[in-house]
Amino acid sequence: MPNPSRLRAAALTATAVTLSALMAGCGGGSQEDDENLSQQKLSWKECPAPSEAEGGGASPSPLPDGDEWQCATMKAPLDYDDPEGDTIDLALIRAESSGAADRRIGSLIFNFGGPGGSGVTTLPAFGQDYAKLRTRYDLVSFDPRGVGRSAPVECLDDKQLDTYFQQDATPDDAAERTELVDNTEEFNAACEKNSKKVIPHVPTTDAARDMDLMRQVLGDDKLYYFGISYGTELGGVYAHLFPKRVGRAVFDAVVDPTQTPEQGSLGQAEGFQLALDNFAEDCVSKVEDCPIGDTADGVKSRIARLLKDLDRKPIPGIFPRELTETAATGGIAQALYSKDFWEYLTEGLEQAYDGDGRVLMVLSDSLNGRNENGQYSNITAANVAINCADDKPRYDSAYVESKLPAFRKASPLFGDFLAWSMLSCTDWAVAGAADHPDVSAPGSPPILVIGNTGDPATPYEGAGRMAEELGEGVGVELTYKGQGHGAYDSQDKCVRNAVDGYLLDGKVPAAGAVCP
Repeated sequence: MPNPSRLRAAALTATAVTLSALMAGCGGGSQEDDENLSQQKLSWKECPAPSEAEGGGASPSPLPDGDEWQCATMKAPLDYDDPEGDTIDLALIRAESSGAADRRIGSLIFNFGGPGGSGVTTLPAFGQDYAKLRTRYDLVSFDPRGVGRSAPVECLDDKQLDTYFQQDATPDDAAERTELVDNTEEFNAACEKNSKKVIPHVPTTDAARDMDLMRQVLGDDKLYYFGISYGTELGGVYAHLFPKRVGRAVFDAVVDPTQTPEQGSLGQAEGFQLALDNFAEDCVSKVEDCPIGDTADGVKSRIARLLKDLDRKPIPGIFPRELTETAATGGIAQALYSKDFWEYLTEGLEQAYDGDGRVLMVLSDSLNGRNENGQYSNITAANVAINCADDKPRYDSAYVESKLPAFRKASPLFGDFLAWSMLSCTDWAVAGAADHPDVSAPGSPPILVIGNTGDPATPYEGAGRMAEELGEGVGVELTYKGQGHGAYDSQDKCVRNAVDGYLLDGKVPAAGAVCP
């Protein structure tokens, strides 16, 4: 079972539409040596509808001012150790700058996280949030290699994934442990069979090299960058590889670059538990009665009982699928990514207590990249492939069992789920690169690093560690005292002013500044 907390909640907009309808009814060198690829010309055209691997749906709607989104493909080496060999096509999207030409700075490249999230579909969904930045930048995003339209990693088909996500991801006995291990091996074997050519070439270092090639092809001397969640790790690796080519960069919802996968999973267990605590406190603090409990402890105890009941006997979800303990846990985790979704979590829990699992299943489907037509994006396949290419440690079931007490202490609700997710790379066909990424970037200009004290998926402490690892005079930390995954999209004016002031005018906030 892939680690759900590594998935950026990029599908929240689509999820909100579905829920509303349902609830109404119920390290390397320069690429500049490669003249052929660095001199390629992009052909920007009207954007097609997203592919199934990108999540499906309609072509992006026009921007508020009527301008259209434009799409293109960029060629990159499949193997950077063999730059004259095979190439792959990387899918790009942009909104041209809305401001005066003489005020344009360049292209601002976004990565929204995952790993495995499609930037081509996510940027239009959140594009209006970046309207001010568009006054001086072309807004650009892309599907990283292995993702969406960019040489996507393919593993199981839709029917197989439905079965895969129904499995018990928190085994209680030897038989369930064996089944989980067997299912993980089957998933990984399918990835190797269907994507053998691609999976050795999807580590974050290669994606960073792709961004430097993109910088050149877009015509910029420096990289201007906005990374969110995993996008902060990608940005940190880029800064390490190409410190002199960093222009202005912002890291939001920051991954801790000092942690091993085990430490990261344990930290996320603590982060999701904190978010659940905050959700429960918020529910019972409202003027009206909290419909899912009288006290915060009562809310959490009732959720724990629900999950135990679902472990024994699932309830109807979205026909013909049932809401299992695994699906319910994933749905709860997805809702905790954003405070805006706490109301859906409350409604979903209330309905589940009455035997109706549809709302929690919609949330779980969003986490797993499943649309209402039963089609899956390749976010899970790409997530596993990129993580396993990056992460050197390999954990077996005996090791996970030995760590369960620590994970349960970190989170009674999410501990088992996140501990067992460490099996994802156990028998992966490609060796992992390192225990953790190197993001040291001496010589880079300042990089704004934003930590959210209530972030469930990338706990706040990671921002400080990222700033420290980037190096003195490079990492500039800003603290946001808020809830949810990330800070800029919270609409907090203090955060917005700091980020906009830096990206638009080069004003670096004071290190250690706090919002609000």
